[in-house]
Formats: sequence, C-alpha cells, structure tokens
Amino acid sequence: MVLAELGGSISRAIQQMSNATIIDEKALNDCLNEITRALLQSDVQFKLVRDMQTNIKKIVNLDDLAAGHNKRKIIQQAIFNELCKMLDPGKPSFTLKKGKTSVVMFVGLQGSGKTTTCTKYAYYHQKKGWKPALVCADTFRAGAFDQLKQNATKAKIPFYGSYMESDPVKISVEGVERFKKENCDLIIVDTSGRHKQEVALFEEMRQVAEATKPDLVIFVMDSSIGQAAFDQAQAFKQSVAVGAVIVTKMDGHAKGGGALSAVAATKSPVIFIGTGEHMDEFEVFDVKPFVSRLLGMGDWSGFMDKIQEVVPMDQQPELLQKLSEGNFTLRIMYEQFQNLLKMGPIGQVFSMLPGFSSELMPKGREKESQAKIKRYMTMMDSMTNEELDSSNPKLMNESRIMRIARGSGRSVRDVMEMLEEYKRLAKIWSKMKGLKIPKKGEMSALSRNMNAQHMSKVLPPQMLKQIGGMGGLQNLMKQMGSAKDMMGMFGGGDK
Repeated sequence: MVLAELGGSISRAIQQMSNATIIDEKALNDCLNEITRALLQSDVQFKLVRDMQTNIKKIVNLDDLAAGHNKRKIIQQAIFNELCKMLDPGKPSFTLKKGKTSVVMFVGLQGSGKTTTCTKYAYYHQKKGWKPALVCADTFRAGAFDQLKQNATKAKIPFYGSYMESDPVKISVEGVERFKKENCDLIIVDTSGRHKQEVALFEEMRQVAEATKPDLVIFVMDSSIGQAAFDQAQAFKQSVAVGAVIVTKMDGHAKGGGALSAVAATKSPVIFIGTGEHMDEFEVFDVKPFVSRLLGMGDWSGFMDKIQEVVPMDQQPELLQKLSEGNFTLRIMYEQFQNLLKMGPIGQVFSMLPGFSSELMPKGREKESQAKIKRYMTMMDSMTNEELDSSNPKLMNESRIMRIARGSGRSVRDVMEMLEEYKRLAKIWSKMKGLKIPKKGEMSALSRNMNAQHMSKVLPPQMLKQIGGMGGLQNLMKQMGSAKDMMGMFGGGDK
C-alpha cells in the first residue's frame, strides 16, 4: 500500500531512538534525519519536511526538559503531532445536510480516477441515507459518459449526461436543475480532467463552477503523481475554490508523499482516500487514526466503526461479553471471520488492528489471505458442534483432524495450520479478558464523559499495567487530547 514504506521507515527511526541508552541531541538528530530522508524519498515537498524538522526541534528542547520527563514519549508525541499538522490544514470541510440539496463538483487531472471516485462518493452517501445523483459534464474524454453510466447503473444511482451535447456548462446546469426537481439532496458534477497548462479547460471549469454554484469543490488527486502534486494542486486552487481533497490509488506501489503536499497547496482537508477499484474500497480520512496506522499503531476507533457497520446491534453486547470472558472457541473464530469478510477489503480492516496486520495479512497479499480465511471456514464447516464450541485444544486428536481433512477436501497439514491460527488468535483474545462491559445506555454517556477514572474501569488490568497504571493513563489522555483520539493510539502499548 502507498505510504506503507514511509510508515515503516518512520517507525524504524523511532524504534532505533527508543533503543538508544541515552536520549541526547545526537539520538534526536539521527532519528529526525532518518524521518526527513524517508519523507523526501516519498516525494513530500522539501519545504514541508524542513518546517516539520524545525518545529520538532523547537518543541523537544532536551536541555530544558526536567530529569523526570520521559524524553522518548515527548519526541514520539512531537513527531505524531507534526505529521498530523502536515495533513491537517486546520479547517473543516463543508458538511452535507440531509434534506437540503448540496451540489458537489469534482475536479482533477486526467487519469486521476475522478469518474470512479464520483460514483464511490455517491454510493458511500447513499448507504448513509442520502439521495445522490450524478451529472456527467465531461464532454472532453471519449467514453466518459459511458463509464459514469455503467458505474451509476451498477450502484443504482440516477445519472444525467448527453451523447449529443458538447457544451459542459449546458449539461451541468440541465442536470442540476433536473435533480433538484426530483428532490435529490446530493448532486455530484463530474468535470473533464485537465492539466495546469491547459488554459481553455481551466476556463471551462470556471464556467461550470459559476453556472452550477457548487457548495463544495473536491480536488481528486492521484497518489502516484510525485513532486508535481504541489504545483498542480495550487493551479486548481487558484482557478476554483477547492474545499476538500480525495486521494486515489492508495492501494498501488507509488510513494504517495506528493499527495501529502497537495493538502498544503490547497489548504483543504483530505476527506476520503480511494484504496482500490471496487465501490467499497473508499475510506473516510481522519488525520490522527491515519497517522497512527501509518506508524503501525493501529486505529481502534475505525475498527469499532467497522464492527458497528457489520455486526447487528443485537449481537454487539454478546460479542463484547465473549471478549470480556476471554474464552475463544472455533465457533467465535468462524463468526469473526464471517464479519471480517463482510467489512469489505480485508487489508484495510487488518491495518486497523495493531499486531494483526503483519501476522495474518502480509502487505500486498490481501487476496491470498482472504482465500486462506475462506479455506479455514470450509474446514470448520466439517466440524461437529462439540469441536466448534470447545476451548480445549486437546480435544482435537489425530482421528478428528483426519476426519475434518477428508470432509473438507483439504490435507491434514491444512487443518493443522488452521488450528495453529486458532491458537494464535486465542492468545490475542485472552488479553481482553477482564474487559468491563458498560450496561445498555451507558456506552454513549461513557464516551461523552470519558476520563482516566472511567477508562481504567473499562480496560483489562493487563493493558492498564502496560500503559503504566493510572498515572500513565492520565498522561496518555492529556497528550492525546481526548478519549476518541487516544483510541487510535492504543495499539502502541500492545506491541
């Protein structure tokens, strides 16, 4: 995945600094130089990198730090905050309101995945209860309307376009008017792809914007563009009021750092990232969890949101209860595998879990791992209820293993591999033993009034001990600003 290499380099630099016997000026400079090199190699603009290094040095003044301070944590926090600042322009994007018609115009370079992203954006909001519609104002590229028509039909989203009309301004005005009459509350206008050198196309883009008066202009940015990102993004910003950025092709092998530069150029927040060709390979972008995942720390809040999407509300307390008991059976593993497959692209889901991603989900091998999970489930289909519901590994003797292998058409070795995976996951699951389950109705109150006292009651004693007890938890909550932000960082303690 894009930026995975960057995340790995930054994590290694922080780890090397943490392993140093004494955290002095040299250790800090070595760490910052390594991070600077990694960012520059990933095509992040030089000025942004230089500013980041200067800011970290200002924050972490080793001479002024009192003897009792944890220098490692202060440096880690400064790096985390500066990376967040690089991706966060400090102003929120336009917020859509249900029932009130909003016009969103998509702009971007040719080949950046704009038309596909329009449909993904519409599909995402359709699932959330909006009534979206698509207007194809791209009359420049042959086949643009066909592509939009095909995508929209597949996603069951109304669309408008013309094979005959060549004036994009006329098409966009007619499309917007038509869908306003049909009470659509999200009208998405797809425009022609353009390059900053193409003056005529930029003029056309301005005319479409003046005619449709969009509430939000989204700049679609290809993550593989490299150093040219800053100049291109700036050219768009100067022509139309870009209010948000969507970064596409984040599943490729490009460096992706140029995409970070686009945020600085447009002074607009990234709101989504495209992680593949399919409709559901589209993630909401939230800065702190993203940086947390970039540094290999996981994203618990994102994972919990995914669980809420796929696990029915009535099953959630049951799942939390099983977590708190720490008893992990093969049936629970089967159910969780089912839920994982429902969550969409499995690589995205696993990257949210600290410690999980590298084990069962090696980078670039998501399809293979998905096939492996389906294979495990086929073997579990050949098991008896007694075998599925037992948490005693000794129950699985040789004759049972041979029977499961025959019944599922797999080898004995495959069954043994599946049982080894079960033991590994059972070990992870056992760490959650002692998780305090809030009663019905308490969860929302708990998240609103979350403080260290509340948090310590919810966390398993083992995890609380790793953080450094009550004092460590209070410090962590102060650093992170809020409980929700902190959840994105929680995996760090478990590694």
